[in-house]
Amino acid sequence: MEKVDYNVRQHVGYVAARQMPSDSQRIWMETLARHVPETRPLTWLDLGSGTGRMTPLLADTFGGPVHGVEPSAKMREQAAEHSSATYAAGSAEDIPLPDASVDAALLFFMWHHVVDHAAAAREVLRVVRPGGKVFVQANFGDRMPDVWWFRVMPEWKAVDAGQFRTEARVKADFTDAGWTLVAHEEVTWTRSASLAEDVAKLRLKSVSLFDLMGEDVVAEGFARIEAALPTLDPGPQHETSQLLVFER
Repeated sequence: MEKVDYNVRQHVGYVAARQMPSDSQRIWMETLARHVPETRPLTWLDLGSGTGRMTPLLADTFGGPVHGVEPSAKMREQAAEHSSATYAAGSAEDIPLPDASVDAALLFFMWHHVVDHAAAAREVLRVVRPGGKVFVQANFGDRMPDVWWFRVMPEWKAVDAGQFRTEARVKADFTDAGWTLVAHEEVTWTRSASLAEDVAKLRLKSVSLFDLMGEDVVAEGFARIEAALPTLDPGPQHETSQLLVFER
């Protein structure tokens, strides 16, 4: 499947569409903290950092520095500023950092955008220190999250699943490169405070799914969503994500 170029459209509205409530930020940071030493500071790589949704959180939680690496210039232009965070052009296959220079790496919902998975897993191995961890939050094509818009539009789910690797393949990407799988967690977090907020975010179309469908399929989906809204839970919207933890 063709990769999405975030310089074309996805960077528009991305910050608003992917904004994460403070309680969810806390849940993610506490989850990561359980798997790393209590020593501070810890140096992190935020690979595929986008607009810096997670980068400042890593700096605040673990004391910095944090190196955000992102291939899209348009996304980097919007990256959240922080005294302990820096952003640089690069890719998963070409990380602009020295060998063994970070204690941990976060790959947050970006593995499906990688072109050469084997090369990327080896490159992350290169920059993480011995004993360090890589955290991979990813959807799996054979284990998609149960979100309300997929229940309304199963056609969208079928398209979205096509861009993700299977759970077994993602695990093998890293173990084949020399990583050891040490944990597989399911993390439940609040995506939006209400259904109305979730719909507003979805309408910004800052999800790669929308670049993989024709305009007619997108329009039909939003029409069906509008009709289904009275039948859906209007309260906070939660999502359960898969998190793989590997050790070098």
